[in-house]
Amino acid sequence: MIKLHGEGAYLLHGDELYFDNKESNEELKAKLGKEHIDKEEAKKQTIAYSILQNHNKSKDSENLNIKFDALASHDITFVGIIQTARASGLTKFPIPYVLTNCHNSLCAVGGTINEDDHLFGLSAAKKYGGIYVPPHLAVIHQYMREMMAGCGKMILGSDSHTRYGALGTMAIGEGGGELVKQLLSQTYDISYPGVIGIYLTGKPQKGIGPQDVALAIIGEVFKNGFVKNKVMEFVGPGIENLSVEYRTGIDVMTTETTCLTSIWKTDSKVCDYLELHGRKDDYKELNPGSVAYYDGIVYVDLSKIKSMIAMPFHPSNVYTIEELNTNLYDILDKVERDAQKRMSNKNLNFSLKDKIRDNRLYVEQGCIAGCAGGNYENICEASSILKGKSIGNDEFTLNVYPSSQPVYYSLAQNGIAGELMQTGAIVKTAFCGPCFGGGDTPANNSLSIRHTTRNFPNREGSKPNDDQLSYVALMDARSIAATAANKGFVTAATDLDVNYNIPKYYFNKTIYDNRVYSAFDKGNSDEELRFGPNIKNWPDMPELADNLILKVCSLIKDPVTTTDELIPSGDASSYRSNPLKLSEFTLSRKDPEYVGRSKQIQKSEKDRLVGKSPFDANRDLEKVFNVVKEEFGSINTSNTGIGSMIYAVKPGDGSAREQAASCQKVLGGYANIAREYATKRYRSNLINWGVLPFVMEDEPQFECDDYIFIPNVRKAVTERPAEIDAYVVKGSLKKFSVKIDKLTEKEVNILLDGCLINYNKTDK
Repeated sequence: MIKLHGEGAYLLHGDELYFDNKESNEELKAKLGKEHIDKEEAKKQTIAYSILQNHNKSKDSENLNIKFDALASHDITFVGIIQTARASGLTKFPIPYVLTNCHNSLCAVGGTINEDDHLFGLSAAKKYGGIYVPPHLAVIHQYMREMMAGCGKMILGSDSHTRYGALGTMAIGEGGGELVKQLLSQTYDISYPGVIGIYLTGKPQKGIGPQDVALAIIGEVFKNGFVKNKVMEFVGPGIENLSVEYRTGIDVMTTETTCLTSIWKTDSKVCDYLELHGRKDDYKELNPGSVAYYDGIVYVDLSKIKSMIAMPFHPSNVYTIEELNTNLYDILDKVERDAQKRMSNKNLNFSLKDKIRDNRLYVEQGCIAGCAGGNYENICEASSILKGKSIGNDEFTLNVYPSSQPVYYSLAQNGIAGELMQTGAIVKTAFCGPCFGGGDTPANNSLSIRHTTRNFPNREGSKPNDDQLSYVALMDARSIAATAANKGFVTAATDLDVNYNIPKYYFNKTIYDNRVYSAFDKGNSDEELRFGPNIKNWPDMPELADNLILKVCSLIKDPVTTTDELIPSGDASSYRSNPLKLSEFTLSRKDPEYVGRSKQIQKSEKDRLVGKSPFDANRDLEKVFNVVKEEFGSINTSNTGIGSMIYAVKPGDGSAREQAASCQKVLGGYANIAREYATKRYRSNLINWGVLPFVMEDEPQFECDDYIFIPNVRKAVTERPAEIDAYVVKGSLKKFSVKIDKLTEKEVNILLDGCLINYNKTDK
């Protein structure tokens, strides 16, 4: 089905693979009639290389300074981004910036909060020259596919699933700080990434959808980090057997591999897609050069992919549905045991085996939604499976969210929406809620199957600390429909004989023309921003002190910690325009005591910064200072910052949301220590908010509530030594070492200044 080749490979004429070993190299040289293969030149023949270098503003092909062609944000990120940019001197949007409203769309939640954010976005588009897409009109990534993506472009989005590679666009999801840099005409600075070839061959079986292919790939590459922070470049003869929407359905899920971005070779089908959307001029054929070198290969035989399911609580926890149904009790027992280890509330009764009825797995809910599931072809094929059937009138429900109003319009025009409604399915408007816990939260102890992007703990909106937990498994829309046809019993689409019907799609641009506010390069500086009472400015943040004393306010030993665990989505999302209010939710579902611990030590730092004694708020701190002074006599409350820190093994998997870092900083967080960071974007978020991203290979010799002293930390950030001395303070000093992996000059200065806002205020 899928094979990984880590030795690297040459791709000849975009079709033939030659793996980087002696035998294959000799074969390739004979084929080319050459005595030597120039690997470095072949690396420059990838599609990724040409796009990255075309956007690189530095003269160094290894250390890139990227400027993007467009930006995109939704309504739980754009307020904070614009507020940060305003604090840094923003006067206009220098490139097209699309502000969509597809996350906090339900304005019944949070009083006036959500609609206040929407109107702030509209006023910002008027003032700075932006593009504003009102609620329910389109989910962010569908709008960008339909209206903004184009071959050879680069787009940066403040949502982790910013992926338009199938349309020839190298798109990257990052935290808001990176978008702020683009808004201030600065650059996105990265080392040239490795490029992994995703070689597709064969043709999918009937009933196999893009989510099946995506989950199969994720299951092979996530845990071993095979594509982590690299570019996934899709090549091979199998691509021609996939429609463009099928390709985008695979592509959007590449985020769950932890890759940096993705790109696909393009063909006449992409040209037709862009022409259908009135943008034929945005097409050009993209192919690797005659001999292109890849740092690794993921070989995917599409014909052997089966109907897949990702069990709770991660998209990489994959099985074939056939395997699940054959080994039902064993697999469910393993999932239960693994999940129980992750639960901070050990009193929760996590149970899946009670879903077994007559030796079959029963689910209470199905959802087909968002940027992954809600596209036209997915819904049409789901409707084909359900045609003439009923989902029943018991617990099982099915909700379908077309990804944009143009998609919904076409489904209504050709009768597909009506056919779905007759089955008992509910067809709703474009909304990302089922993907991040903002809608369709199941009942306690219920299992939902979803064609969405993630199934992290609590991602569906439950609150385990309040003894309420439900869970999600990811499946393709076709198998969800097959399950619905069997009234909630998990069924692979390949088990059914279906005559699939996909009526021709007609894109109706008038829907956007009549509602989208489009004013790029036409901003009016006299326009007043519209603030609601929940929209607050960022608090002042101090620069990095010479030394640090850190209190360990949370210590997490799970193999991976997601951004949803660091700062929950769902009900907390309404407060993302209010830094102080949102920070109250930090780690609330993983370590409920974290906020209180952080606030306590933050009191001491606030006192210190205004010249008061930091010991009045925390008498233990005075003892810590006294112990440190025995060896480091020069430290005092003037040159030593006091803050909180988090230890986690591998934090930051998942969402691009910068609030996973900014909330820590708002609460006085000055550092993370980790064995490694799950994604580049989480580490970047830490840096942009002035939180030191330490790494440490050894097991921690400290516990929660311990204190850590780091002398000369400002000097260490500036000089970047291989190792940095740190000390656990427990009556005496116990030395250990941390380090900070490669920092750019800009990142060094951001950390020294205390955060990106401070960096831009000082014009460094």
